[in-house]
Amino acid sequence: MRIGRRGVMAGAAAAWSGAGLASVGRSGPADWRTLAEDVKTQMAWAWDQYKAHAWGKDEIRPVSRTVSSFPLRNGHHLGLSLIEALDTLWVMGLDSRFQDGVDWVKANLDFDVDGDVSVFETSIRLVGGLLSAHHACGDPVLLAKAKDLADRLLPAFGTPTGMPWGTINLKTGAVRNGVNSPAGIATYWPEWGTLSRLTGDPRYSDAARKAALAVFDRRSKLDLVATQIDVLSGEWKSRTATVGSYGDSFFEYLWDGWQLFGDPEWKRMYDTCTAAILKHQQVWKGSRLWFPDVDFETGAIVTTEQDELASFYGGLLGQGGAMKQGAAYTESWATVQDRYGVLPEGYDYAAVRPTQVSNSLRPELADAAFNLWLLDPEPRWREIGRAHFLAMKRWNKATYGYTDLADVTSNPKRQADHCPGYWWSEQMKYYYLLFSDTPRFDYKRNYLSTEGNVLLGFRRGA
Repeated sequence: MRIGRRGVMAGAAAAWSGAGLASVGRSGPADWRTLAEDVKTQMAWAWDQYKAHAWGKDEIRPVSRTVSSFPLRNGHHLGLSLIEALDTLWVMGLDSRFQDGVDWVKANLDFDVDGDVSVFETSIRLVGGLLSAHHACGDPVLLAKAKDLADRLLPAFGTPTGMPWGTINLKTGAVRNGVNSPAGIATYWPEWGTLSRLTGDPRYSDAARKAALAVFDRRSKLDLVATQIDVLSGEWKSRTATVGSYGDSFFEYLWDGWQLFGDPEWKRMYDTCTAAILKHQQVWKGSRLWFPDVDFETGAIVTTEQDELASFYGGLLGQGGAMKQGAAYTESWATVQDRYGVLPEGYDYAAVRPTQVSNSLRPELADAAFNLWLLDPEPRWREIGRAHFLAMKRWNKATYGYTDLADVTSNPKRQADHCPGYWWSEQMKYYYLLFSDTPRFDYKRNYLSTEGNVLLGFRRGA
């Protein structure tokens, strides 16, 4: 999941102190199916912990066995982790657990709540999660709930520019946060286009298209976009261009609009933005490729710090045809993974050191490896995914589930106490699809959203 969070057409040895994971290396045969079964076992165990200690709550705190609410953040829960987990459970064949989750949604999920939510987060996580669960099983109630939620978010797009407010009240429709990011403005088309296709109502796809075009049309003369813009006036409020936080899924969904719906306008926008990024942000340090943040009007480097969220970008570059750069950028992040075991939230490639030592149980490098493997079935991409999974299993596993880390540089690594909702939807699914060769998924024709939700590619009869 990105903002500041997938679709595909068609090992370095662990080096951190005391890791002892000989199976992570590049050499030697790997039993991928056995590894897939381990991923499935971990998912089932974590789900059972969630059901026992946080059922229907947004997120579990796996160390303290408490809960946190999101996206309302007011103590009210919308079953976020449960909804995000549904299509992962289904593709793994954990059918009874999947059905338990669907039954909870049908009996308990109600969006008529007097509380403010992030339009972006709520769309990719909850609208997308309900749509992917509907894709898995065909239950019309899941589609109806996705539509109800999108109807509550739709008034946020009623601005002079068509770019949505950042926050809306689910009951009253009151809006706020008029400075938004390209990712927050334009990460809607796959979910909302799918919703329009399934319901016959064009309002959703029309709003998503208008918002994305509004950002693209305001790009600089270098064809770069910055990180913050006023949705009422259309005036940029920052000068920083990035492939990481606040820009990331804007670029992703330009490609996805082409891939999922075959719309050439979206490919034109993706190609324009990608050419600009490769021209003005591509920096090689030896054999390693990085994409520093730059001034969107001059191209001057602003910072050499990269946030972990940007590690998804190698997979997107591969999808768009820049396989050399995509592979190189993913390898750059893999070297950081080899050094620390788990990626730090921030990393300065020039100084060769972390700038933020925490990790929020992130999926982005596994996402990139999965996308590159779908395009190029080299064992190397599976090896990167395997290292990611085994490190997570070693360091992030707590008493009541998987948790984020407070410090990836300490030995042993120091745990925090939070399992984000996207963990259920993203890396556990990427690992399983990367290792399992499951017949429930079409590996040649598929689409996964920025939140890892499968909107195309499930095989129900398998």
